[in-house]
Amino acid sequence: MVKQKLVLIGNGMAGIRCLEEILKIEKDAFEITVFGSENHPNYDRIQLSKVLQGDTAIEDITLNDWNWYEQNNILLYSGETVTHIDTEKQIVLSDKNREVAYDKLILATGSVPFILPLPGADKEGVTAFRNIEDCEKMIEYSKEYKKAAVIGGGLLGLEAARGLLNLGMEVDVIHIADYLMERQLDEAAANQLRKELEKQGMNFLLRKQTQEIFGENRVEGLRFSDGEEIKADLVVMAVGIKPNTSIAVESGIPVNRGILVNDYMETEISNVFAVGECAEHRGMVYGLVAPLYEQGKALAGKICSVDVRPYEGTVLSTKLKVSGVDVFSAGIINEDEQTKAIKEFNDWKGTYKKILIQDDKISGAVLFGDTKEGTKLLSLINNGANVSEYLEKNESNDAGVSFVASLPNDEIICGCNGVTKGDIVNAIETQGLTSIDEVKGCTNASRSCGGCKPLVADILELTLGDEFNKANQKEAICSCTTLSRDEVVVAIRNMNLKTTREVMNVLEWNTIDGCSKCKPALNYYLGMIYPLEYEDEKESRFVNERLHANIQKDGTFSVVPRMYGGVTNPEQLRKIADVAEKYDVKLLKVTGGQRIDMFGIEKEDLPKVWAELDMPSGYAYGKTLRTVKTCVGAEFCRFGTQDSIGLGISLEKRFERISTPHKFKMAVSACPRNCAESGIKDLGVVGVDGGYQVYVGGNGGTDLRAADLLCKVKTSEEVIEITGAYFQYYRETGIYLERTSKWVERMGLDHIRSVMEDDRKRLELNIRLDEALTVAQEPWKEIIESERLQKELFEKVKVPVTAE
Repeated sequence: MVKQKLVLIGNGMAGIRCLEEILKIEKDAFEITVFGSENHPNYDRIQLSKVLQGDTAIEDITLNDWNWYEQNNILLYSGETVTHIDTEKQIVLSDKNREVAYDKLILATGSVPFILPLPGADKEGVTAFRNIEDCEKMIEYSKEYKKAAVIGGGLLGLEAARGLLNLGMEVDVIHIADYLMERQLDEAAANQLRKELEKQGMNFLLRKQTQEIFGENRVEGLRFSDGEEIKADLVVMAVGIKPNTSIAVESGIPVNRGILVNDYMETEISNVFAVGECAEHRGMVYGLVAPLYEQGKALAGKICSVDVRPYEGTVLSTKLKVSGVDVFSAGIINEDEQTKAIKEFNDWKGTYKKILIQDDKISGAVLFGDTKEGTKLLSLINNGANVSEYLEKNESNDAGVSFVASLPNDEIICGCNGVTKGDIVNAIETQGLTSIDEVKGCTNASRSCGGCKPLVADILELTLGDEFNKANQKEAICSCTTLSRDEVVVAIRNMNLKTTREVMNVLEWNTIDGCSKCKPALNYYLGMIYPLEYEDEKESRFVNERLHANIQKDGTFSVVPRMYGGVTNPEQLRKIADVAEKYDVKLLKVTGGQRIDMFGIEKEDLPKVWAELDMPSGYAYGKTLRTVKTCVGAEFCRFGTQDSIGLGISLEKRFERISTPHKFKMAVSACPRNCAESGIKDLGVVGVDGGYQVYVGGNGGTDLRAADLLCKVKTSEEVIEITGAYFQYYRETGIYLERTSKWVERMGLDHIRSVMEDDRKRLELNIRLDEALTVAQEPWKEIIESERLQKELFEKVKVPVTAE
């Protein structure tokens, strides 16, 4: 049988998902060719903000890697754009003069960012926020410039602003409307969101219309229609997107706002289809993922000539985490004369709920801070449910009736990937699935944002009954294996495995050499389990940890010497100044951790710089204790109750250099005024009259989390003891690259507290920590004294950068 030629223009989420659906139906029916303008395989555009924010590597947001295309016999032309379609001859032509014939053609060209036609919009320093290249551009700008302006207070603008804050920039968000995210939130929820984001450091200029971007050769600032001006080194336009229809227009395929399609995603041209953000269906153009995936299913069925439910449109809903804050909206979000509302507002918990009712039916909802009801409300809105049904279901849930049991099988559980309850139940029953990870691999549920994991777990429990054990749910450490972190650690201990290569071989890794996720993780677990025996495998570490300095965009490095507790002296400052002059340091910057960062040092000069500084490494690159931030304390401050500097220095000297699952930051404040920001650190200490409060699990980054009170103690010695036990317990039970904020939520504060309160366990943890500390070395000194390490690591050869 001769295969039909199927060509897909666009390598994004909607188009590739459609191919996945086609492959499920008829794996060998088509000879498939894909054109993608970007030099990347298919990736999750929703997660771009996490790449910008520094939480995630590009590899981690890849949905279908290069191997997937090869395994499915798909020919991918990446970095290549189709410039013309001959719909008569059924041929496409690319910008590299490549001609490819098709029997069926899918247009999935997505959307393009809307760039305001402002004077100065073409200046250097103006960018959109739409793809990986935009992220890379902003990251590069942040290393040289510090003042950013984001035009647009919608979701994309806020995510860009959060990322730029993480990159150390000051950020103004300019929005023309009266409040943020006006398409997804009502004013009450938007005002709560604004308050939360202002706490994170964002500055908002609302009801502002940008008139001009000014500057000589590059951006210097913005001027508004009211005459006000602000300074800016970087301008990010995040004012919206528009369907990318240029190839359709040029090729005579009918277009309105988007490429016109019917309920099976057919255009008005024979054998040409369109799906995703470029398509216009019944007057609607969708920019959210779930509708695009529903479209893909309808199109796949049509192309494969099987009976399939037509796509009839989607009730728009948005369930998001905006800079660490949960929000949800669906249907109508603002009241009018025809609607009534049920409202609940809890200022103390920071939650808000509004349910809109029209003709006794639930027509819309807005949730802020607590979005657990989102799926239920969306189901009721989609089904035109009477408000009494909502009230009855609430009563049933209060009485212990399972919410997922009441959902119909066609209910969408995973909005990101368009997976229904029925899809999940069928996969569990027919494929023998028993874990969330297996459901994700089989159905794509929870594959993107992960917000539906609790519902997936509930469906597993509902379907499997007593066979399901929530406590045993696992997630593989990477795609090279199906084993979880706990299974790998147990195997290393029980089988006495001593090297990463041995672990991969004995535990039958899918890939011979592992990947950038599992190699550093295995290296950490082995070092944690065998602190006295294991020889650190430097080749398994990220480049910054391998070279003990932070690599910059130009290939030079930054060096951060340790200043215990943020305290320095004239001798150290003279050394830093002398070294900076001698080695032409491009930038000296005081860090948020109260130290000095030295930028622009050549790789081969690093050992000489360290020798002449004669100071310990500050581990600004490490998965270990970074800093212990302190306030001036009782000796100088009129409000101080304790010696915060002394305790901070003791903590830093006690716990420096030893590896942890992720970076670990501490702070000591001398009084509840908390000038050292102890409430958002991995471990924070606050001095009070007669003792100390110890807080844990805080995070001042993207997923802002206030620390929880672990305990109260009377002496600094008790602080150090409890910190040692907590530090070691995190080392022994944390998943590699899991911050303590996530670890505390996973383990449970009450459980951690019970371990810390057990005298015997606390003593044992400190003993094991002491053992590991006996072999911890000062890395800069070790390299200075080793010609072998200097030759291996610092000869002028190109360093392969492993994304972190």
